[in-house]
Amino acid sequence: MTKPAPSSVNIYQEIYSWAKELFPICRSLTGEGTRQTLRYFKRILPQMKIYEVPSGTKAFDWEVPPEWNIRDAYIKDQNGQKIVDFADHNLHLVGYSEPIDEVMSLERLQEHLHSREDRPHAIPYVTSYYKRNWGFCLPHAQRENLKPGDYHVHIDSTLEPGSMTYGELILKGREEREVLLSTYICHPSLGNDEISGPVVTAALARWLAAKTDRRLTYRIVFVPETIGSIVYLSRNLEEMKRNTDAGFVLTCVGDDRAYSFLPSRQGDTLADRVARHALRHQVGEFNSYSFMDRGSDERQYCSVGVDLPVASLMRSKYHEYPEYHTSDDDLNLISPEGLGGAFELYRTVLLTLEHNKVYRTTVCCEPQLGKRGLYPTLSTVEGGRGKRWLRVLRNILAYADGTMDLIALANRIEASATECIPIIDRLLEENLLEEISQPGL
Repeated sequence: MTKPAPSSVNIYQEIYSWAKELFPICRSLTGEGTRQTLRYFKRILPQMKIYEVPSGTKAFDWEVPPEWNIRDAYIKDQNGQKIVDFADHNLHLVGYSEPIDEVMSLERLQEHLHSREDRPHAIPYVTSYYKRNWGFCLPHAQRENLKPGDYHVHIDSTLEPGSMTYGELILKGREEREVLLSTYICHPSLGNDEISGPVVTAALARWLAAKTDRRLTYRIVFVPETIGSIVYLSRNLEEMKRNTDAGFVLTCVGDDRAYSFLPSRQGDTLADRVARHALRHQVGEFNSYSFMDRGSDERQYCSVGVDLPVASLMRSKYHEYPEYHTSDDDLNLISPEGLGGAFELYRTVLLTLEHNKVYRTTVCCEPQLGKRGLYPTLSTVEGGRGKRWLRVLRNILAYADGTMDLIALANRIEASATECIPIIDRLLEENLLEEISQPGL
């Protein structure tokens, strides 16, 4: 990738600063942590609307669960010392733990403890959303050193009728054709597999909102994973099926180890084509997965009967990096450069979609470029333009026959879409190209 400009680096630092401020919040499917997170993003995106969906609301085969809120949780040993404390790290508590205040033996306590032998010094991330339970998570090394005896277990939580909260921002363009950007806001204190997605999405949304010449409409949603996207689809499915040209789930976009691509179920939608094109030209090498490797909200957006063209561009993919779902997925795992790289990649994708039209050359034979200032008047090696620029221009004219959109045309002439866009704009100005249709799906 090319070295970012200083102004871009400042944006990268800003995105990372948002991540640092949001990282400590205990988010879940419901509750005050999620609301606090959405209020933070509303300060960045004032046009965003926040919705509450009551517990018990039906959404296809699912139902919005009770609202969960947590105030305090700990385990004390025989000496009254807190050996596990939610206040130290919110991953210590199993998500959606019901309240309890009891003294119990180590043998009984062990039934509610969770650790990972493969990462003995990390706290695992565990939830029990849809079955009432309670539990604590701790490093395996600490768990092995627990001594027999009685332990005081205290969880001050509520699990009662309330609501699920999500955010939506619709940025209208000249056309009704839509691009979906979806991210989730339900994981506590995880870096790559949580807060990276929302902060990069917020940065993209702010950039899009500042654009006054949007052709496409953008539907940007911040939802709890799975139940949130299911509820959102249950409310908006017909409109989304009618208007969505491409969509992306933004998750795991924070580290700087790798880039990854997970396609839609169909595998050849506009979202897939533009993602692969951008990765090939802007990144080069990347890890490519199958839809059978899915694991986030693409499961819902691409499901049978929904069939939206939704893919994912990621850094290190969920399930595929060793720190996944542990306390090692922290602010040290993500970086300004990692977040910024994902931001730039998605921005390229969106710019390409904005210009993704079908073009046709308007003249027979090669046009006279010199009289239009598009060709050097002297036969030097470089002339007034670089050889590459002229090559792309002439190839656009040679292959723009009205059968290919921008992405297909750029692929055919072995150029990047972003390289072609300013040349196409100039050719349109000179009436050497015409736009003959919108691609759509």
